[in-house]
Amino acid sequence: QVQLAESGGGSVQAGDSLTLSCAATGSTVRYTMAWFRQAPGKERIFVGGISWDGNGPNYADSLSGRFEISRDNNKETLVLQMNNLKPEDTAVYYCAGRTGRTPSPQTYDYRYWGKGTQVTVSS
Repeated sequence: QVQLAESGGGSVQAGDSLTLSCAATGSTVRYTMAWFRQAPGKERIFVGGISWDGNGPNYADSLSGRFEISRDNNKETLVLQMNNLKPEDTAVYYCAGRTGRTPSPQTYDYRYWGKGTQVTVSS
């Protein structure tokens, strides 16, 4: 059984950077991992994902290169580096895992989810 736990969220100012981590228990070496986010009153949407062998990553078009995803399979950790944060980046950020080689932007393709970490960006 895979369990995911996000950390690193917090309250920052616009223009700041923040790094989120997702620690996995149970082997996720062969899982494609992804980050999603959910703003208040909105659907959970794809931020980006990375395949088990590090291919990719793929990102949502709207992020315009501000976010970077990486993974360390030895440490069973997924990282989301967020730069030049904007108030519209305010959301709960979730990590997710799925079998299959490529990231999917669909929430229903992911079997494993963390509980999320809150990111709040003020102007």
